[in-house]
Amino acid sequence: MKICAACQTDLPKDSYSKKQWKLDQRRCKVCIANNQEVQPTPTKQKDNDQNTNEIVKTLDSMYLEDVERKISDEEIFKQPPAEDCPICFLRMPSFVGKHTAYRYQTCCGKVICNGCIYAIKRRDCDVKCPFCRVPTHTSEKEANERDKALVEAGDPLAIYNHGCDYENGANGFEQDHVKSLELFQRAGELGYAAAFCMIGYAYQFGRGVEVDKMKALYFYELGAMKGCAYSRYNLGDNELRKGNMNRALKHYMIAVRSGHVNSLEAIKKSYSKGHATKEEYTKALRAYQEYLGEIKSPQRDEAAVFSNELYRYY
Repeated sequence: MKICAACQTDLPKDSYSKKQWKLDQRRCKVCIANNQEVQPTPTKQKDNDQNTNEIVKTLDSMYLEDVERKISDEEIFKQPPAEDCPICFLRMPSFVGKHTAYRYQTCCGKVICNGCIYAIKRRDCDVKCPFCRVPTHTSEKEANERDKALVEAGDPLAIYNHGCDYENGANGFEQDHVKSLELFQRAGELGYAAAFCMIGYAYQFGRGVEVDKMKALYFYELGAMKGCAYSRYNLGDNELRKGNMNRALKHYMIAVRSGHVNSLEAIKKSYSKGHATKEEYTKALRAYQEYLGEIKSPQRDEAAVFSNELYRYY
């Protein structure tokens, strides 16, 4: 007799195929025929429920504390500072496509622009980190070990990346929305803005927590104030849906100054529909051009010419 991992019933050997009988998480013939998936064991489910309660309590305490004091418009609409590449000291591009305009180095935890990444690859036969000069990892296992060491050291971006792995069930991690929320909360508390955006998505779409649009907006606000352009764009969309065009344009404009092209498109669309003035759209175009002027460099352009797919940055 062995327990079926799908129906949780203790069944005799003839209830399973020979292949399933040998597995640790075996499914009986009936469950396979009915396409029943493996279910968490009661102990695991109990642990998951306990972990959910703990992380929800933590997130709720953050929400309730700020609801009581009420975040001011001055805080919400403040333009966040831009970040620079630690090698060339130019403003870091914000473009995110198939590949981002920058790379996270699992050796030292630095975020380096693609221009500097390409320059070191072009000069050196042995590929090394442009910042710490440690040779680049040669396997996924080595990269994961380095990343794990940074997580243990409290690096916010490494913690965020692990949260994304649990969120998506990627890089060998089992999908676990509760674990991802815990990691996003830690990364956010350590100052990584995009982590709050991911918590906002969790509340908006019910990933590991119950859907709560007010809490989603709250965490988008936290992300936006710390510099996440995606959070800012989400706030602009929310104000637009409520008919608060002035507030929506403020959010979009801040995101445009951070290089968020979708926010520029949102202002263009609002202008075409008569909800924004020509002056407001012109101001947005100028703001985006100023951003491009700050991120462009011959080195980054050379990298993009070599491979637009790998090194595009706007």
